[in-house]
Amino acid sequence: MQGKTCLVTGANRGIGYHVALGLAQRGARVLVHARTAARAAEAAAAIRAESGNDAVEGVHADFLHQAEVRALAAQVHERTDRLHVLVNNAGAYFMYRQTTDGDHEATFAVNHLAPFILTNALVDLLTASAPARVIMVSSEAHQRTGNVEDWESRTSYSGYGAYARSKLANIMFTYDLAHRLEGTGVTVNACHPGVVDTGIIEQGLSRWWTRWLIPLAKRFAIPPAEGAETPLYLATSPEVEGVSAKYFKRKRPATSSLVSHDATIGARLWNISLRYTGQLSEVEITGEHIVG
Repeated sequence: MQGKTCLVTGANRGIGYHVALGLAQRGARVLVHARTAARAAEAAAAIRAESGNDAVEGVHADFLHQAEVRALAAQVHERTDRLHVLVNNAGAYFMYRQTTDGDHEATFAVNHLAPFILTNALVDLLTASAPARVIMVSSEAHQRTGNVEDWESRTSYSGYGAYARSKLANIMFTYDLAHRLEGTGVTVNACHPGVVDTGIIEQGLSRWWTRWLIPLAKRFAIPPAEGAETPLYLATSPEVEGVSAKYFKRKRPATSSLVSHDATIGARLWNISLRYTGQLSEVEITGEHIVG
């Protein structure tokens, strides 16, 4: 990875931290994203110390706010004219329905709309750096998605249901973007990192009648360093050079849900994402109108 520039979102802890650390240990220049400047700087300093690589820098954005995501893309453009690896790892789980300042459901906003904005804003750097790679950290939770196109949980809300839909959106975005970037030298793949001992376990079981399950769930969870292995493999391994539009588990191609391959739903999701990020007017969104 010598001479390569990488961006890892949500890299101040958990899976993202260990992905960023692994890239730094391999000699890459790593941009470490966190929600605040202080957290990003702290994580970057820790990775520099642990890896012995001084080419590790902090960048920041709160993914609840689209303006901050766009500012992050601007930060990256200011710091580099090349981007060889983008790992979209940042994610959130909200037990109760919350909305952003743009009135979007928070789980969908953080887990899907933010990487949708960021990745599209950085496509120019990725294509200029080809061969380049985009990795979406998704989850097997996408296999158990109900009310598939209720992306913002408007009919009903559960923390797990919103999370599962956002992870399905990650995979559908992966497949659609991979198709759109065919021939550019940029590959796009998604992965399930495993059931990892991160804050999501506590958030998902935070109700008073489920808190007793937290120690049990943690017994079966893998440590974040192990969870980082598959996204790190997709970011660095020569075995996946040129491989695109795939879903991986345990460093191997796996089968994502049947609905994740539905091109019509995927096209509607792309259009909705454009609309919710201000790139397509509401009147243009129909089941038949597919934006190129």
